Amino acid sequence: MEPYVIKLDQLGMQDVEIVGGKNASLGEMIGNLSKLGVDVPGGFATTAAAYRDFLGHKGLDERINGVLKDLDVDDIGALTSAGKRIRDWIIDTPLPDRLMADLRAAFDEMSAGRDISVAVRSSATAEDLPDASFAGQQETFLNVRGLEHLIAALHQVFASLFNDRAIAYRVHQGFDHSLVALSVGVQHMVRSDIGSAGVIFTLDTETGFRDAVFITSSYGLGETVVQGAVNPDEFYVYKPALRSGKHPILRKNLGGKAIKMVYSSDLTPGKTVETVEVDEADSLRFSLSDDEIIALAKTAITIEEHYDRPMDIEWGKDGTDGRLYILQARPETVQSRSGRTIDRFTLKAHSKVLTSGRSIGHKIGQGVAKVISDVSQMDRIQAGDVLISDMTDPDWEPVMKRAAAIVTNRGGRTCHAAIIARELGIPAVVGCGDATTAIRDGADVTVSCAEGDEGFVYEGKLDYEESVIELDSLPDIPVKIMMNVGNPDRAFDFANIPNRGVGLARLEFIINRMIGVHPNALLEYDQLDEDTKLAVNEQIAGYDDPVGFFVEKLAEGVATIAAAFAPEPVIVRLSDFKSNEYANLIGGDKYEPSEENPMLGFRGAARYVSPSFRPCFDLECAALKKVRNDMGLKNVQLMIPFVRTVAQAKQVIDILAENGLERGKDDLKIIMMSELPTNALLADQYLDHFDGMSIGSNDMTQLTLGLDRDSALVADLFDERDEAVQAMLAMTIKACLARGKYVGICGQGPSDHPDLARWLLDEGIESMSLNPDTVVETWMFLAGESV
Repeated sequence: MEPYVIKLDQLGMQDVEIVGGKNASLGEMIGNLSKLGVDVPGGFATTAAAYRDFLGHKGLDERINGVLKDLDVDDIGALTSAGKRIRDWIIDTPLPDRLMADLRAAFDEMSAGRDISVAVRSSATAEDLPDASFAGQQETFLNVRGLEHLIAALHQVFASLFNDRAIAYRVHQGFDHSLVALSVGVQHMVRSDIGSAGVIFTLDTETGFRDAVFITSSYGLGETVVQGAVNPDEFYVYKPALRSGKHPILRKNLGGKAIKMVYSSDLTPGKTVETVEVDEADSLRFSLSDDEIIALAKTAITIEEHYDRPMDIEWGKDGTDGRLYILQARPETVQSRSGRTIDRFTLKAHSKVLTSGRSIGHKIGQGVAKVISDVSQMDRIQAGDVLISDMTDPDWEPVMKRAAAIVTNRGGRTCHAAIIARELGIPAVVGCGDATTAIRDGADVTVSCAEGDEGFVYEGKLDYEESVIELDSLPDIPVKIMMNVGNPDRAFDFANIPNRGVGLARLEFIINRMIGVHPNALLEYDQLDEDTKLAVNEQIAGYDDPVGFFVEKLAEGVATIAAAFAPEPVIVRLSDFKSNEYANLIGGDKYEPSEENPMLGFRGAARYVSPSFRPCFDLECAALKKVRNDMGLKNVQLMIPFVRTVAQAKQVIDILAENGLERGKDDLKIIMMSELPTNALLADQYLDHFDGMSIGSNDMTQLTLGLDRDSALVADLFDERDEAVQAMLAMTIKACLARGKYVGICGQGPSDHPDLARWLLDEGIESMSLNPDTVVETWMFLAGESV
C-alpha cells in the first residue's frame, strides 16, 4: 500500500508527485542544506494517495467531477455556488480509518507528549512549478494545537483545493482538476509571532535583476506580509559583495508595520491567530538588524544555488531563540520567464495625483475606478476597470484578471496583490494608505508604474506611449552609449537597456528624495529648533545617528546604481544643488544665502572648498568612500561640477585625497565637467588634475551664449548646435584626445538632437550619456538605421 504519511526529512524533490512541490522542497532542504546552515522546522506530510483515497471515500470524487464538468468559471455566481457545495461535502466527510491512524501516530511522534503548536499548509502536486504560480491558492492554518484541531484543519486544507480562486486558476492555466492532488504539510511553528517574518526573492521582483536578494520583513507571523495586510520593511542585498565578504546591503526602506499577527487563545482552526497594533516605537525601527539581513541573504543564495534557479522564500525569526528559519521555498515564476525584449511605458502628460504607493511592474493602465470593499462586490468589476481596494484577498483572483490595474491601501512588493498583478502583467500600486477614500468610485484614472519605485494614480485618462525594445537587435556603433541615471529606484530597470555604464549619476535626486534634509541641519542636529527637529526625526526614522543617516542613505543610492551597472563604470557627479535648491531641504533656509542668480552663484566646486560647506562635502566623501571601499563597488568614478579656475580644481583634488579618495589609488578616476568656457579654453591645464572631461552641454550653451536657460524670453536662442558652443565642445574633445584621456558628454543635447550626436561622433567623442528613453532611438540613428 502507498503510504499516507511521510516525515519531511525523508522527502526530496523526487517526491513532488507524492507530496507536492512545497513539501518536497522542505524535505529537500532539510536533507541537503541543513549541513550548510539552512534551518528548516521539521514535521510530516500527508501524501497524494491519502488525498485521492479520501476523495474516493463515500463517492466524493464522482460528485465533485459532476459539478465541475460544465462549470463556467467566468460566471461568478455559478463559480461561488459550485465551490461552496464541494467544500461543504469535503468538510462533512470523515477521514478513512487508515489515514486517521497514521496521522495520530505521526503527530504523537512529533509532539513527544508536549503541547506543541504546528502550521498546517497545503502543497498541491501542481503547485509551485516553474511555469505557474499557485502561491497562496490553498489555505494555511497557524498555531494549530492538538490532534482534534489538526484533523479539522486538514479537512479545511483539503477543501481549499476547491475554493473559488483555485478552481478558476486551474481552468485559466490549463490544469486538469482531476490531475491535481493535495498534500498537507504539518510543520513545527516558528515563534515569529514574537519575532519577525517575511519573504525573500533571490532577484529583483520588478526587473529580474539577478545580482540582488530582495527581503521583506515585518513583526509577527509572516501571513500579514504575504497577504498584503501590512507595509513591510524592504532590504536589497548585493550578491557579489556578499560573496566577496564586502558590506552587501544596498538599500533599506522602512515600512509602516502598523499591525502584526500573533497567537490568540482560541484554538478553533481559523481563529488561532489575531492581528494587533504594533507599538509606534517598534514601527519606527527596522524589524531586522544588518547582521540578520546578511544572514538571510546568505541563506537565500545557498537555496538558490542548490535549486539552480531564482527562488521565492518565506522565512521567520523565532522570538524565543532568536534564530532565523526557512518556512517555504519555491521557484520564482514571473521574472524567470522574462525574454529578451523590454516593454517601455512613458507618460506623455500629468494631472492631479490622487494617491501614491509602491509600484508593481513598469506599465501604465487606465480605466474607470471601482472601489470594492468586500468580496460580495466583485461582480462590479468589468473588463478594463481599475480595481481599488483595501487589500486584494486571493479569493478575488477570478475578477482581478479583468482589471486594467490594481490599487490597494495596504501591502508591499511581495503581497498577493503584487504577485497576481505580476502574473497577469498589469500595473499595481500597493500600500497607498488612502486609495479607497482618495479615489472616487466611477472616476476615470490613470495608474502609472513607469516612474520608478513610487507608483502614482492620476486623475483622468492620460496619454502615454508604449514601445518594445528588442535587446538583441542593436547594431555595433563606434561610440560608447552610457546613460544619465539619477533615480536609484529605476537603476535595475534601466540596466536592462544595452549600455556601457552611467555617464552621469546625479547626487541631487538621492539627497532630495531619499534624505530630504540639509546636511548642515544633520551636523548641527542638537542646535535645531523643536519644529525642525521633529521634521528631521520623521525623515531619519530607523536611524539612530542623524549624520550616519546622511552617509548611509547617500551610500545606498549610489551603491544601487553602481551595482545595477557593474562592472561598467558609473560616473557619480558630486552635489550640484544651487542655494535656492538647498534652501528647500528641511533646515536649509537656516544655512543658505539668498542669491539673485543662484545658477551663477554658490554651487559646484566653490561649495566644496568653502569653509561653510566643507563639513557637508566631507559627508559626501564618506558615503562614496563607503561605496567603493566597504562595498567593493570600484566601478564608481567621481565627477566634479562647475569648476571655475584651475586653482579651484587643485583644491578639490586635495580635499578628496584628504577624505581618502585619492586620484589613481585603487583605480579611482576623477573626471571634471566641462561646462564653463574656461574649462574648454584651458582644458589642457585642467587635465593636469583630472582623468578626463564630461561635457555638460546645458551650462556650456548658457554660458557661451550668455543666456538664462530658464527665461522664456530668450529660450528660442538656446541651441547646443550653435557654432560658438560647438567650438567649445570641439576644444574639449581635442584636448582630451591629445592627452589620451576620457571625453564624453552627459548633457541634454545628444538626447534632444540626433544630428548633434552625429557631429560629436565625427569629432571623436568617446562616449555619450543619454536619457534612458532616448538610448535606442539615438543608437539606431548613429548606426544609420531607423527605429
